[in-house]
Amino acid sequence: MDSVTQIVLGASIQGAMLGRWQGRKALIYGAALGTVPDLDVLIDYGDAVADMTYHRGFSHSLFVLAILAALLTWLIRKRWPDAGYSSGRLFATLALVLCTHPLLDSFTTYGTQLFWPLPMPPVAISSIFIIDPLYTLPLLLAMLAGLVIGLGRSGLRWQYAGLLLSSLYLGSTLIGKQMADHHLQAALAQQGIQPQATFSTPTPFNTLLWRVMAVDGDNYYEGLVGWLDHEPLNLIKLPTRASEARQALLESPQDQRLRWFTGDRLRYDLIDGQWVATDLRLGMSGYHPFRFALATVDPATGETALISEVEQWPQRRPDAAALRLMAERALDARTPLSIAELSRSLTEPAPHQQR
Repeated sequence: MDSVTQIVLGASIQGAMLGRWQGRKALIYGAALGTVPDLDVLIDYGDAVADMTYHRGFSHSLFVLAILAALLTWLIRKRWPDAGYSSGRLFATLALVLCTHPLLDSFTTYGTQLFWPLPMPPVAISSIFIIDPLYTLPLLLAMLAGLVIGLGRSGLRWQYAGLLLSSLYLGSTLIGKQMADHHLQAALAQQGIQPQATFSTPTPFNTLLWRVMAVDGDNYYEGLVGWLDHEPLNLIKLPTRASEARQALLESPQDQRLRWFTGDRLRYDLIDGQWVATDLRLGMSGYHPFRFALATVDPATGETALISEVEQWPQRRPDAAALRLMAERALDARTPLSIAELSRSLTEPAPHQQR
């Protein structure tokens, strides 16, 4: 989730658990501690693919964060041995503040390595967009209320209410995901498609409208389905070019890493003599922020040369008109929104290459 959400979540948890003793400082301590797992963004892992796929790695491991919580508990008790709360309560607070950060992240689409260093794929429940005001607002109001009125009885009630409302909303997103998956499976069965991988995720800033996808070899099928839809899901067939690209990228460690991280939910395009891999899970139709040029192709000989230090493909800004159409489509299935048209931009040159 976004940094603001992680800040207010950590603040409310520590406020609820230790506000009786620490007062308003509990909100500040929790806000600061809640951002600690994301400090791994300061690490340079070598190239753009590594930076993407190693983020939310060791720093988001429940094992690592539990050990960190125990270490902090020991240090704090050593410095303040006469605090009014028990060591058990302190450990529980610190562990909750730290561990709810990656647990919440795992509900997004990106992928969180909760069980690092075990060789397990990232967890991506993908039931909530990375920024969702309906989740964040109750926690933000609770934190502001605590800062204004303190953490007496009323202030603590604000923290409990904020945590309860945000948790209920998070739970409701799982119901939305189940709805989207049900419609996707029904559409696939009707068309006789047996995909290798499927995916569903809410569209930006809401859980009313969902983007669904199924990858089947050299093609993928994409559609939009919402709570207010009355017509069957319409899936659009689009190319992945997986067979051709993976033959060219056979020796590419970046491609192997991306395939593992995304569960093979990738699209490949040959653009201006470069094989560009796109993570189809993130973003929205036609705008996917994580794209990487992995190899170049000599136009004269057709020979492929792998790019050793991969950089992120230059991105356009999200189309404001497309975002407005998405919002309208969430409320009215008759909104003229063409996934095929939006996805056409994925074959275009990078912005700085356009004339």
